[in-house]
Amino acid sequence: MESQGSQPMLSQNEAFARIRLLRSPNIGPVSYRQLLARFGTAAAALDALPDLAARGKGPYRPAPTDGIEREVAAVRKAGARYLFHDQPDYPGLLAELDSAPPILTCRGKLALASEPCVALVGARNASAAAVKLAREFAAALAEAGFTVVSGLARGIDGAAHEGALGHYSRATIGVIASGIDITYPPQHTALQERIANEALLIAEQPPGTEPRGRHFPSRNRIIAGLAAGTLVVEAAPQSGSLITARLAGEAGREVMAIPGSPLDTRASGCNQLIREGAVLVQTPDEVVELLQSFTGTPRSRFRVSEGAADFDYAELADADVGGEGADAIAALLSSAPISVDELIRQSGSSTAAVHMALLELELAGEIEREGSGLVRRSGI
Repeated sequence: MESQGSQPMLSQNEAFARIRLLRSPNIGPVSYRQLLARFGTAAAALDALPDLAARGKGPYRPAPTDGIEREVAAVRKAGARYLFHDQPDYPGLLAELDSAPPILTCRGKLALASEPCVALVGARNASAAAVKLAREFAAALAEAGFTVVSGLARGIDGAAHEGALGHYSRATIGVIASGIDITYPPQHTALQERIANEALLIAEQPPGTEPRGRHFPSRNRIIAGLAAGTLVVEAAPQSGSLITARLAGEAGREVMAIPGSPLDTRASGCNQLIREGAVLVQTPDEVVELLQSFTGTPRSRFRVSEGAADFDYAELADADVGGEGADAIAALLSSAPISVDELIRQSGSSTAAVHMALLELELAGEIEREGSGLVRRSGI
């Protein structure tokens, strides 16, 4: 947890408290940042958690300190380091996401994440032709100065990493759904270790965490968030690659797809993306041209979300705590997701008051947050 390189000084105690805060029940990226904004330090936020949860009508116990001590030891044993969201070498594009991971663990060359990045994803059971194409595209994009980001899955992901590793810069980032010390899939053990030693390996989950189904969409948002654009090489409908493309579109990034034969179901996801507004690309040069001219407004029209209205979390420092705010907001919620902006309009309360009420309800386990600024009631 020591300060490294250009990172600002962060005391051992506060770094430990930040990890403990994020590992505590019902704390996600949004609530973590709101708590830091409200209380100034993670240590102060931890002290406030039981009272806040009680106002949301729920008991609360923060993560035990001995578990965090074991986690820190496991990170060190793995040869990894922590990266906190407000440190200067935290990737800039990723930091733009409302759901950006507050804490990452990583091994390797962190500077690669600050270079121009392109995500390259696709099917696990990819065709031989698509695997070859992914390897060639990744090599050409690395040659053009891009860091190739992917998820270390079988098929297209593995080929993308291998193609980029073949370039002298070893410009690739592997984002995994497990802890930094867990390899998945097993056949990529050597590839994952090579990425950690020669390029960059990133994990959001605590060490020792085996990959579970719910972890993969979280991993996909990091892949999309690191890159100015996401290229899908080959994908079936309802695949994880399409989730990554959707997340890229919601983040206002470029979404690209390579078309395939309508006779091959493995290409139907890419063809669907193109129908829905993704940019059709057939050569690496087309990807380079799109991303080198990217100014924050994508040419693709694929599911670009309007998103939630901007809110400065610093306003929470002066927000009222308690009262009937949480009860009033809870009464407006159901199992159907609704935007925070709509809750603000319907409640007639201030933006800060609504966010504070939602924070109390989340800590009590009464609500769940979804993408694009949506919330819903839990357990009903």
